[in-house]
Order: sequence, then structure tokens, then C-alpha cells
Amino acid sequence: MEFEVSHITDYSYQYGVAEAYLEARMTPPNLPTQTIRSRRLTVEPAVKLSGYLDYFGNAVDFFSLPYRHRSLVITSRVDVHTHTPERPAAALEVSINEARQILNSSATDVYDYLQPTEIVAKTKDAHQWARKYLAGNRPFGEALEALNLAVYQEFAYVSGSTTNSTPLAVIWQQRKGVCQDFTHIMLSVLRTAGLPARYVCGYIEAVAPPSAAANNTLGRAGRTLVGAVATHAWVEVLVPGKQWVALDPTNKQWCGERHITVSYGRDFRDATPLRGTFKGTGKQNMKVKVFVKRRAAPAAVASDAKKV
Repeated sequence: MEFEVSHITDYSYQYGVAEAYLEARMTPPNLPTQTIRSRRLTVEPAVKLSGYLDYFGNAVDFFSLPYRHRSLVITSRVDVHTHTPERPAAALEVSINEARQILNSSATDVYDYLQPTEIVAKTKDAHQWARKYLAGNRPFGEALEALNLAVYQEFAYVSGSTTNSTPLAVIWQQRKGVCQDFTHIMLSVLRTAGLPARYVCGYIEAVAPPSAAANNTLGRAGRTLVGAVATHAWVEVLVPGKQWVALDPTNKQWCGERHITVSYGRDFRDATPLRGTFKGTGKQNMKVKVFVKRRAAPAAVASDAKKV
């Protein structure tokens, strides 16, 4: 599928801000599941951008505004072609115990994705779910699907029900949240079970064009997806063969061609699209808009067209 993505972040300040320093993780990588055709990041007021790769391999644009300003607009525009993910069937058929033993050889490479964080804690609930859904003799793929489904069924998607500072224990208790929370819940269970898992920040096509419904064989191509007001979040799990597979607990599915990966991390703090500081007084207001538009497939040329 071909997509045009626009991600616009608009900051406005009550009073003039003297300085601002920001990092933008808004550059999708080229992956087996996606090819980036073009990408452009603009900042208003205009500034010079510097780039580097962070610890988790994310492309970061760093910039500063060392002068007074009342507003700041960051716009990322990306053209991307997504491909159907090829899940490793053989790796997903091995048992959880076998998978864990195989992955132990790679533990040093993915150490960070096995550890709890301040946000993704290994709670009592996580231990109970790990025993229930990630039992030792269960096939790996079946177990992942069961856990993904459990998060979808047990937690209600309620926009505005949590904030970035809501503890995971509260989300377990109130059984509601948003895509970021569901991803953190699933990461907590997977890491508690000794399975490397990472947080993914990206985009999804929320509403597919009407033409997609005709090919809606698995309920994915044409269905409306939840959690696409701005960026979306999902989980990637390492399987034997050192391949990552992606699941979206908010939408009860394996990630597919309508998912566009942007950044990775242990939790949302590592992968957040924008973060930084500013010097000033008064309030800051931030508005975020994300538009994911599917491009129409090129028209096929009839083989029996008449020659002129």
C-alpha cells in the first residue's frame, strides 16, 4: 500500500519563550515491512537541523531556537510503501519454553527489552497473566495471540482516561486506557515471562477507503482501526531466528500493511515523537494532527487495448 503521512505539531506559548531545545523522532526507518519513498521535516521558525541515531537505532533530528518566539510548528511529511509482513511460521510453532531457551543466547543483545522500567513495571497482575497466557508448553504464536486478545477484551479503550504519568498499577485496576497503556500492559507481561519485547510508536490508517471493503478477507483491510487520533503504539516481540513480530492489542490483530513504524524503545519515553525543554513563563499549549492518506493503486493497462 502507498501512503502519504502528515504529522503536524503546533506549540503556542502564553508569553514569549526565550529558548527551546527539542528532539524529533519522526523519521520512519526502511524495513522489510515498509519502504520510505520520501521524507521532509520542516520547523517554523526556520532553524538548522542536526541528526544522529539514538541508542535504540531511531533517527533523531535535534534543533534549538536560542531566541524569543511565541509559537513553534514542526511538520513531518512522509511517503511510504508498506508491504505485507511475513511472519516466521516455524518460529511461532515452537513452545514458549523452547523459544525462551533459544532466545537466551541473544539475551545480551536485547537486555534492555527484558528489563522493567519505571513505566513498564513487573507487577503482580503481570505475573498472573504470564502464567495464564504464556504457559511453558503452549505454542509461541498461539500464546501471543491469546495475550493480545486478552488485553483487547479486558481493557476498554477510553480516550482521555489516562495521562502519560498514570501508573501501570492504576491501569490494571481501572481496566481502561489508550493504545499506549495497552502496549505497556502487554510489554509488562511479556518481559515478566522472560520474552524480549519492545514498544513501537507509529501511524495507522484509521479508516480505509470504501474500495478496501471488497478485499476484506480477514476483517483487517476495510475495518476501522482504533487509536489513530495522533500516533499509535503497539508491541514487537523477538522470536527464534532473531526476528521481531508485531501485534496491536488495541485492535486485536497482528500488525499489517496499515501500520507504519516510526520509532522503538523500552516504553513510550524512548520512542516519543517530540521531547524537549524551553525557557519561559506562562502556559504551553500543544496541538497534534496526523493525517494518513492511502494513495490509489495505479490503474492497470488492459492487455487487449486496441492499437491506434
